[in-house]
This record gives sequence, structure tokens and C-alpha cells, in this order.
Amino acid sequence: MHTGKNISQCSECQKSFISKYYLTEHIRIHTGEKPYQCSECQKSFSSKYYLTEHIRIHTGEKPYQCSECQKSFSSKYYLTEHIRIHTGEKPYQCSECQKCFSLESSLTAHVRMHTGEKHQCSECPKSFSSKSYLTEHIRIHTGEKPYQCSECQKSFRSKSYLTEHIRIHTGEKPYQCSECQKRFRIKGNLYQHALTHSVEKPYQCSECPKHFKLKSLLTAHLRFHTGEKPYQCSECQKCFSEKRPLTLHIKTHTGEKPYQCSECPKFFCHKGELTKHTRTHTGEKPYQCIECDKCFSNKSCLTQHIRTHTGEKPYQCSECQKCFYDKRRLTIHTWTHTGKNPYQCTESYLGGSQIQLSSSSARSSDQTTAASESSARCQTSSSVTLPDETIVIDCLVCEKLHQPSCDGGQEDIHRQVKCLQLQQLVVELGLCR
Repeated sequence: MHTGKNISQCSECQKSFISKYYLTEHIRIHTGEKPYQCSECQKSFSSKYYLTEHIRIHTGEKPYQCSECQKSFSSKYYLTEHIRIHTGEKPYQCSECQKCFSLESSLTAHVRMHTGEKHQCSECPKSFSSKSYLTEHIRIHTGEKPYQCSECQKSFRSKSYLTEHIRIHTGEKPYQCSECQKRFRIKGNLYQHALTHSVEKPYQCSECPKHFKLKSLLTAHLRFHTGEKPYQCSECQKCFSEKRPLTLHIKTHTGEKPYQCSECPKFFCHKGELTKHTRTHTGEKPYQCIECDKCFSNKSCLTQHIRTHTGEKPYQCSECQKCFYDKRRLTIHTWTHTGKNPYQCTESYLGGSQIQLSSSSARSSDQTTAASESSARCQTSSSVTLPDETIVIDCLVCEKLHQPSCDGGQEDIHRQVKCLQLQQLVVELGLCR
């Protein structure tokens, strides 16, 4: 041992060790023997050292601290890996392309890109370059979520998702943009944000001239051309082209609305919806058109508005080939072909007098003038019925299809605009006969 020579060799893989003790532990990799068991969760390990480190998960002990940022770790190995964030050290190099990595596991996964080695899921056609990624993926099929948040008891299928979630409670945002100093809770969000500072869009759609900064955005976009909707709700079987809309949709079944407005009693299922709503109180409109300087409270409204300058109408009806600026107007238009009547309402009140809305009354300039001169208080839902056709009146203020309440305030403004814009909307959607 003092000579530095390897004195013990594994008969299975010819790997050598300076101690018989280390060889004995190594052989358990081949035999699968795990004699050390955790008394808390019954998980077993091939080495006493690994068991000791594992127990710290239960005790919360983190004896190894980073001298740069004071972050603590349960294992010296994890501390060593973390320190490379500060030093920039990447000691693991790929022999094929010379790309360097700070983690050995990252190099191992990268090398499989060259060798083509994959770990195949037995449930679906997906394969993975790392066994740990496969293990996490299998939990999608089994529903297993072994990692639980101690604050809110929400469970996750991977430790990394739990770590990211905990930052919601702690407020920690460890990833900072070097350009604008904005901070992020998730590293992937920082990466996507960093691309907003770059004009480069290297990923081009093969079907249309659009370019994208991220490959994931291109993949999602291609589904508009193929019609593929791989994400399905287990409750109502509704399908989505992206995972994020499915996640939001599921909350309509659970009723979960964790985000509350600090100005009014309203709750929202998604933080982005709360952010948009808050602007109705502050009046903030951070998105400005470079053509006419008109401002909008959310980016989607700006995107749709820009099409009025460019003339772009990317949403086409498959029945009559009529094109529309946004998807919602296409959806409403398709009801004229399918006969779908999802909203039941036949009356609207304008200035306190009841009026039956028909195609002729919708086209009447006298009705529009009367509506504009009156208080135009609509006391029914946001839909009207034309002969043999039903249409939802689209609120052109908040850009949503919704049933207004009758409690005054901002909703009154919405109702007025809906009544005033009825004629224009009916003509635009091609519902006049």
C-alpha cells in the first residue's frame, strides 16, 4: 500500500484497487449485494459509506459547506461538484468531440450520444441516454411520486422537481442573468430568458418560414402543422399539443387556485394569469407595438395586434379556407360548419330595453348607435344566438371569451364594449347571411 501499487484486481472487469476492502465493496456492483439497510425507509446500499450519506436525507444533516456562498451539502462529493460552479472547472472531457463537463455523470450521458447507447422504456417507445432519466420517466407510467414537500405535502417524481418546488416557499432564485441581473428559480428558465437577449433563431420550421430560438419551441410549433396532441387529460380525455396547457387545464377539474390577487378577492390557477390580472389594477401595459406605439397588457394581445399591420392570418378554416388573426376567432367560426351551440343565451339588454339579437339587428346601424349612446349594460352571458347559429361575443378589452358578472366595475366596461362591437364581430366571423 505504501508503494502505490495496485494490489487487488477485480476478476470481472479487471479494475484494480489499493485495498482489499475497496475491492470487496466494488465486487458488490457485479453481484448486486446490498448488505447495508436504512432503518427509516429500508433502502439498501452496497457500501456503509453510501448508507451514512443517505441517512442524512432523513436527519437533514448537511456538514459540508461551500466557502463561497455558504450553501451546505450532505455529501463531500456534492460539495466538490458544486464548487465547480464557482471555479468554472470542467475536468471531464469527451474523447470524441473534446467537449468538457463539470460532472462525470454529464460526460457519461454525453458519450452515449456518440455511441448511440440508449435505455429503453418497457412501457412506451421512449429511450434515454441515462438510466437515472429512465427511472424518473418510468414513474410517469407508475404514478410514483416518492419526493414530498415538507411545507405543503405536494409530491414529485424526481428530487430535482422537489428542489425547484421548495424554492417557491423559500423565495430562492439562485440563477441570475448576466445581462440584466434578473433572477430565476429554475435553471432552464434562465437559459430560455438568456435567448431573449440574442437575436439568433437557429431552428427553422420545415413547413413555414418561422424560426425559433429553442428546439422545444420548434417541436411544439410543428404540432400546429401535424395536428398532433400528445398530452391528454385523464379526467375528460381532452388533448393538448403542449404539456403546459394540460397542466393548467387539470386545475379546472381539481379547482386548485393557489394564486390570489392582493387587490381583490380573485384567485387564479396559474401565476401568469395573476400577473395579467394585476395589470387591470395597475393599468400597466408593458408590451408596445413598434408600428403604431399602441400598448397592451399582455404579449399575446400584442402578437395578435401586430398581425393587423402585417396582414398575417395564420389560422385557416379547413372547411371554407377562410383565415383569421387568432385561434379563438377560428374556433368560433368553425361552429358555423359544425352547428355546435355550446352557450345558451338568446337575449341581451341594451340601455335597459330588451332586444332580440338576430342577423338583421346585428347589422343595424341604428341599434349600434343606440347602444353607443346608452349605458349599454348587458345583463346576460357573453353569448348571443343568431338564426340557426350561436356565437360567443368576444370581449375585445380583456381578449377572452367569458360570462360577465353583474357586479359593476371593470365588468361594466367589458359589457359595453361587447355590445358596441357586436355588429363588427358578426360581420368579421362571416355569420351574416
